[in-house]
Amino acid sequence: MQKPIKKEIDLGGKKLTLETGELALQANGSVLAKYGDTVVLATAVSQSASADIGYFPLSVEYEEKLYAGGKISTSRFIKRETRPTEEAVLTGRLIDRSIRPLFPKDYQAEVQVIITVLSVDAVNDPDVVSLIAASAALSISDIPWNGPLSGLRVSKLNGQLVINATEEEKALASLNSIIATSKNGDISMIETEGKEVSENDIVEAMDIASTEGKKVIKLIEDLAEEVGVLKQEYIPQKADEKTVTKVQKFIKDILIKDLTSVQKSCPTFLKKKLQII
Repeated sequence: MQKPIKKEIDLGGKKLTLETGELALQANGSVLAKYGDTVVLATAVSQSASADIGYFPLSVEYEEKLYAGGKISTSRFIKRETRPTEEAVLTGRLIDRSIRPLFPKDYQAEVQVIITVLSVDAVNDPDVVSLIAASAALSISDIPWNGPLSGLRVSKLNGQLVINATEEEKALASLNSIIATSKNGDISMIETEGKEVSENDIVEAMDIASTEGKKVIKLIEDLAEEVGVLKQEYIPQKADEKTVTKVQKFIKDILIKDLTSVQKSCPTFLKKKLQII
């Protein structure tokens, strides 16, 4: 049985805590993340790769629960959780877009990442905490993944950029960005909303996310090192050389030319070309 391990740092004036070894022990990797009084559980599971299916079957699910906010359904008819809210679906997609590029491009084993919100303090949004938890769960698992990555919210409030603004501060901010950065400082994912902010503000927000994100990445690396799980060995899928040559020729000789043509807006123009593959 894995021993409980706990790591924590100060981030944006609050404590970020990552724990493993007590919950969801049958998963390939599981991490309980706390930020303020917001708590989420992220689990990552995988199974052996099957025959070549032509794509990577990654599934990311973000699950909200009424009890996390201290709510009880008052309906006499509906006593169970309903379907995911629009916000939950979008948060799941946000996490998916962040972690997907760091898997080996030829990896085809089925992977499922589930983030369950256990507690919400109505101050710290669980979306960023969930992204960090998912990154940590994959990092400590045996699933091949070129992580970890960090996820931070950068907001502009009263002319200053702040890390992980509260719910109240987000409503007053002129810029709200969620930025995922890898361990080498590259931007893995960015989602931004703003009120006519300058390009310099966006660039500065990315710089801050990259700098502060290194603290989160170091925290996850320390956790993974202490857990000490070896990554799976897998056999890379080899593409058919004839297909590769055909696709490369199509892109070079036809697609690039078509995309720079004034006829590119014609819906049937590209369709005819694609039939040659």
